[in-house]
Amino acid sequence: MGLFKRMELVVKSKTNKLLDRFEDPRETLDYSYQKQLELLQQVKRSTATVVTTKKRLELQRVKLQQNMQKLDGQAKDAVTAGRDDLARLVLERKRSNELEIENLTVQIGEQEIEQQKLIETERKLSAKIEAFRTKKETIKAQYTSAEAQVKVKEAVTGISEEMADVGFAIDRAEEKTENMRAKSAALDEMVELGALDEIGGGDEIERELRKIRTTAGVDDELAKLKEEMKR
Repeated sequence: MGLFKRMELVVKSKTNKLLDRFEDPRETLDYSYQKQLELLQQVKRSTATVVTTKKRLELQRVKLQQNMQKLDGQAKDAVTAGRDDLARLVLERKRSNELEIENLTVQIGEQEIEQQKLIETERKLSAKIEAFRTKKETIKAQYTSAEAQVKVKEAVTGISEEMADVGFAIDRAEEKTENMRAKSAALDEMVELGALDEIGGGDEIERELRKIRTTAGVDDELAKLKEEMKR
């Protein structure tokens, strides 16, 4: 595969992904439905044009038929007047009218056939469009429902991630709480042992008295130990 062909495939692939990302099938369906309605309107306009043409031809035929009656009267009047030449001229016009009426009748028949075809096309197209509209609304409703479900699941997934963070925060808080409790207990023990007084300075008299008591206790214990060893 050539370089340009590969580049073309890559561009098409990227374009399709981009279009798929931003395309809303509901909008596509509505657009397609609108185009079908426009096509139906075109068929209706064509039908109206054919009907109008047929009516115009029918009016022309009616005028010619009325003129035929007038020509018949003129032909009789010419014969009565002994004007065979004039009667022949009138009859020639009458024959021309008859031929034109026959031609108009053929055209009217053709327009009638075309009109019926367009009416049938309009009927079938209307039924097809109505079926498409029903299907379109069903698909749109299904898509909207699926979209809502996806959003809910995405929200749930986001919540699950946040809950994991919350769980981590709770663990850290409990750990810090336990550390605080241990530190508090250690401080209590140090207070009982007097370590805090020594570290912080404390009362000078109290320290001296405690030292005397401690020294006295040690001296008594040492004397007792020596007495036992003599025995």
